[in-house]
Amino acid sequence: MKSPSISRRGLLVGAAAGGGLLVAWGVWPRRYDARLSVAPGETAIGAFLKIDRAGQILVMVPQAELGQGVFTLLAQILADELGADWRTIAVQPAPPSPLYANTLLASEWMASDLSRATGSLGDYALAELARRRTMMLTGGATSVPMFREAYREAGAVARALLCQAAAARWDVAWEICDIRDGLVTDGKRTLKTGELAEEAARLPVPQLLPYRSPDREDSLIGAELPRLDVPAKIDGSANYAADIRLPDMLFASIRQGPIGARRLISMNEAAARKVPGIVGIVKQDGWVAVTARNWWAANQALGRLDPVFDVATPLLDDSLIDKALDTAFDSDDGRRFVATGDLASVFDGARIATATYSVAPALHLALEPMAATARVRDGDVEVWMPTQAPVFARRAVAQALGLPESAVTIYPLFAGGSFDRKMEHEAGVQAALIAREAKVPVQLMWSRSEDIVQDRPRPPARARMAAHIGQGGLVDGFSAKVAMPAALAETWARVAHGERPMAARAKALHADSAAASGLIPPYAIPHLAVDHYPVDVPLPTGRWRGNADTINCFFVESFIDELAQIAGVEPLSFRMQMLGNNPHLARCLTNVAALGGWQGGARGSGQGIACHMMQGGAIAVLVQAGFSGGRIKIERAVAVADIGAPINPVIARQQIEGGLIFGLASAMGGASEYRGGLPRAMRLGQMGLPRMAEIGEVIVELARSSEPAIGMSEIGVPAAAPALASALATLTGRRWRNLPLNGAASA
Repeated sequence: MKSPSISRRGLLVGAAAGGGLLVAWGVWPRRYDARLSVAPGETAIGAFLKIDRAGQILVMVPQAELGQGVFTLLAQILADELGADWRTIAVQPAPPSPLYANTLLASEWMASDLSRATGSLGDYALAELARRRTMMLTGGATSVPMFREAYREAGAVARALLCQAAAARWDVAWEICDIRDGLVTDGKRTLKTGELAEEAARLPVPQLLPYRSPDREDSLIGAELPRLDVPAKIDGSANYAADIRLPDMLFASIRQGPIGARRLISMNEAAARKVPGIVGIVKQDGWVAVTARNWWAANQALGRLDPVFDVATPLLDDSLIDKALDTAFDSDDGRRFVATGDLASVFDGARIATATYSVAPALHLALEPMAATARVRDGDVEVWMPTQAPVFARRAVAQALGLPESAVTIYPLFAGGSFDRKMEHEAGVQAALIAREAKVPVQLMWSRSEDIVQDRPRPPARARMAAHIGQGGLVDGFSAKVAMPAALAETWARVAHGERPMAARAKALHADSAAASGLIPPYAIPHLAVDHYPVDVPLPTGRWRGNADTINCFFVESFIDELAQIAGVEPLSFRMQMLGNNPHLARCLTNVAALGGWQGGARGSGQGIACHMMQGGAIAVLVQAGFSGGRIKIERAVAVADIGAPINPVIARQQIEGGLIFGLASAMGGASEYRGGLPRAMRLGQMGLPRMAEIGEVIVELARSSEPAIGMSEIGVPAAAPALASALATLTGRRWRNLPLNGAASA
């Protein structure tokens, strides 16, 4: 059964079980079938839902639940269009299928100059490539924008089919039937959806689907419904990687050497085998693992093993990072991605304000270290792991074990924090290799120190900013030059193509528009230039919550604050006078100033303000901060965000609040100095992260909007750091130009 319509970015839904749809790429047709596994009593209707005989609606979700509420949001969209009773909604992870490819994130990741130049044709080709390679991905706040219409259509198709089945029993026109609170009705009689599911799945989809009005009183969109994942997390029944238990399972700890380690060259095996409970030692070129009856014994034995690795030189050091960032601006590899007006003529002979900013590599520091459980039996491999890219993880495991992908099953689990670290799959590959040699199931858990050493942090970056303030205190010329590795290209090489971390660094050595994301000011500046200079540092870098926007917003908004001071204009007014063409951001700024009691950025106020545009949304942040015992203390953080009409306002506020705290924490700490190829800090307590008592009141308000909801899991992060830096400047009289804000301020 075919869906009635195809959109270029949308997934095609509405096919009955066993049905399919036709997608053409040039003259090569592809048929994608919606074949869901069904238990006794279940009926699949399309690719996104199943209904059992009791009337429970099982929503298939291909996105990883990382704490961002995606299970609830996508199910809420479908349930609203279907007319389901929320109490009957449950969620299951979707199986691998091209129908679940995240073409939006994949296209953004794979976009090139050629695809951008070819416009819609290039976009279509990238989306089709993502489907053909089954790129199931979670990240970049794309889940809702990517799948919103697919789940809405799936709900509409199921409702139409169920109404047709009921109408046939009642001998009435199906168009007069509806589903309310989970019951199919013609206004007089009712039937349960479970009674009609089998009949409905055999019926044709109407040519025109009747969608529900979004403004009706009983709409679930905009309702603060309880999250579907929370009960299991509260009662402990939710499975995380460390919760998996299999018969005869062993536990493993691993050591992969310093950053840049190439191969294992020696170890003290005799000392390790003296630890009670040790079972075996598994060696590979780049790592060694110990298996034992419990993880503590495995990790203790690993410490006694004292493995030695051959390491590429020069060893990673902060001085290498600083030198690479500085010299990058002198290379010929930089590229101008934005050029408007005639900046050279504005700057020529004028008095120019300049400033240099930098950020250190920021670690992910998820509460749950990298972990996976694997079982290998007669060429059949099962891996339990948290993953944002399950198909790529399956592909990597299959390749490592020399097996076809069909022999590998990945069971995606809840993630105990990720911030995009679990986009990568090395723990799953390692667990499978260890399990194959051990010949029993193995649960691998990285230690905290291993998780820190082997992190793929947000890249280090440096910016050289310059601007000219014209008549009336308006910025009429603005230049932003940023030097940083192209971390997204590097990550893609590891995740999608299986390149090793140090080898994948070569992909970071090309100028990339993704590295300039967030560097274009949201203000009306007539003469503007934005440049990216790639940087070669011996440190593998990766995706991070908010990616380059979290870096570049700090550069732009901190500099805007300095320009306001030079112009002698209050910081809020300085921004507002350049936002005549941006009413969304202007509204967020005025509202956050009123809500937070803005005092004009006066000396000693401890208040800072910043704003940002991201993925179609707008946010303004006001931070009030001080010092306590020599440490930064946040007294209050206030945010007003315009993210469209939220599907679930509670989840939206939670995500923005979490983003604010994440941004503030990474501004205060979360980075480590590097010496001799290793981080100097190996524990969370050494990372300078704020304690709960140092984060005061957090207030989030959502601006009213009739626009479609955008992804909101990242928008709260970028503006937090510059708002905090500006707040501290009012207390110290110095500009804070380096992240983390560890006392290294610039006059």
